[in-house]
Amino acid sequence: MIRPRPPSNPTQPRLVIGLGCDRGSARASLEQALTEALVQVGAEPAQIALLASIDLKANEPGLLALARHRGWPLRCYPAAALAAVAVPNPSLTVRRHTGTGSVSAAAALLAAGVTGPPWPDLLLEKYRRRDASGRHVTISIVRLPEHVMTNLAAIPAKVLAPG
Repeated sequence: MIRPRPPSNPTQPRLVIGLGCDRGSARASLEQALTEALVQVGAEPAQIALLASIDLKANEPGLLALARHRGWPLRCYPAAALAAVAVPNPSLTVRRHTGTGSVSAAAALLAAGVTGPPWPDLLLEKYRRRDASGRHVTISIVRLPEHVMTNLAAIPAKVLAPG
């Protein structure tokens, strides 16, 4: 599902990026998948407000390097919290590996405070990419609703600034 509707103010960070990846995914692979996913919705990196994933990835070197390099906050959620989020297409394979049927979409929706269905702010449900080493990356993109924008600073994050 793709809904090419970038934020109304393209200079204001309004996008939450949900990321799922295989262990050991390199920053370059994550960045390439993200770039390709942003093209799908007509957006650019300057519009990203934060990254979100599962707590199993909270110490994933490639993901942490991406967040630090770009200065994006990273919010990681436990599998139980992600499993409670309704998503359009949960995956049994993802559930077997992580304990939740969705990582990228559920993390992005949860971080954005979006409940559903319907999911009008889910711009890209899943963008999948396999890198040269065979590792998979999944990206989901959610637009932050207006009511969340005012409280963005209150969203806890693991990575707050480059460093």
